[in-house]
Amino acid sequence: MNVQDDRSKMLGEEDIGKLLLKFSIPAIVGMLVNALYNIVDRIFIGQSVGSIGIGAIFVGAPVSLILMAFSMLVGIGGNSLSSIRLGQGKKEEAELILGNAFVLLLIISISLSVLGLIFIEPMLKLFGASDSILPYSIAYMSIILIGAPFQALGFGINSFIRGEGNPNVAMGTMLIGAILNIVLDYVFIFIFNMGMKGAALATIIAQAVSAIWVISYFLGIGKRSSMLKLQRKNMRLRKDIIKGIISIGFAPFSMQLAASMVTAILNNALNTYGGDVALSSMGVIHSITMLILMPIFGINHGAQPIIGFNYGAEKYDRVKKALRGAIIAATTITTLGFIITQTMPDKLFNIFLEKGSDIENILAVGTRGLRINLAMLPIVGFQIVSSNYFQATGKPKKAALLGLSRQVLILIPALIILPKFFGLTGVWAAGPVSDFVASMLTAIFLIKDLRYLGEEDNIVKNKIIGER
Repeated sequence: MNVQDDRSKMLGEEDIGKLLLKFSIPAIVGMLVNALYNIVDRIFIGQSVGSIGIGAIFVGAPVSLILMAFSMLVGIGGNSLSSIRLGQGKKEEAELILGNAFVLLLIISISLSVLGLIFIEPMLKLFGASDSILPYSIAYMSIILIGAPFQALGFGINSFIRGEGNPNVAMGTMLIGAILNIVLDYVFIFIFNMGMKGAALATIIAQAVSAIWVISYFLGIGKRSSMLKLQRKNMRLRKDIIKGIISIGFAPFSMQLAASMVTAILNNALNTYGGDVALSSMGVIHSITMLILMPIFGINHGAQPIIGFNYGAEKYDRVKKALRGAIIAATTITTLGFIITQTMPDKLFNIFLEKGSDIENILAVGTRGLRINLAMLPIVGFQIVSSNYFQATGKPKKAALLGLSRQVLILIPALIILPKFFGLTGVWAAGPVSDFVASMLTAIFLIKDLRYLGEEDNIVKNKIIGER
């Protein structure tokens, strides 16, 4: 039995519970490790530069989110499409998708890098940087932008490793980069005293190593064996392939792009109603939230090829089992995160800041903000996993709507309206209000879709993907 048949049999026949564990645990570890790129930077910067350094990194977060959005557009869109094609037994089409995705990632990331460097100062001011934070943010983000192509390739192409049924290699990619980032952070910040520039330099070097690792896997370099091969003949861009990638990848892209816009609005609201202390506090809150949500994204990445393959193979009972298992796991994690953040917020903040770095003021503002901002955390896991179900099954319009409902349609109006009446408290409360309404909307869509799953011919066999 060849590699393709072996992995196809695994995705289509192995016990769903075991498959979820096999795919999700490496993905969870990988996503947690990936989160350390930013979190370790903030911890080391908080301990060396101080709270203003954390605020500077958070002000630049919209830029990083934009870069990640385009990586997700191509990486996750291409992976979803490739997984379905593999489920249909069309390996050559899957390799064509991989080649087009590789070129598309390069073109987009280089373009974003150049534009970002040209407009970096006005862009950061637009995203809420105060006069005191701006120089620190420019020092950090200018280097991050130079490394944008490494980030795009490392994340985007790594999605295909997981999609072809090799999650351990995908996890290894993230582990290599994150461990190197931690080591270099310490060297550049504490030994060479490079501050903000050292943290950024450590990040892009680690991302470059990860990108090289991923590319070598699909080129067949070394002992690792990939099912799909990166070949020059598949790197000529095709309109139909690009359209299919963008169609499916639009949901996570729009959510991530929306997150960038929301963060910019959030930064300006924090600056208006709470100043630099509120901005720095939100930098810590965001890091804590990332640690909680990254396992959920890992579960999504683990469940996606299982759901996509079995949906393509019309094994709808397995689709439902995978979805149910992912929801239960995600809800368990978010509930545990809720308990920790509500009972010990001060201890979490102390990880990031020294006693002498305006810690008392930040603790008073930040711990209250943490408790309010994550008040609806237990239901967030359900919302994220369920939105991903629509993406994995080739229904990008529904996935985009549900993702945008939480990130844009509800959250942005809440961020604009609530602070006018409740000040800084309104800024903190906008998140849980959005989480609750979006979760209810997602539940309605999901119940309706599952009720009719398999009762009509909702898979377009010989096209990229059709919207039901």
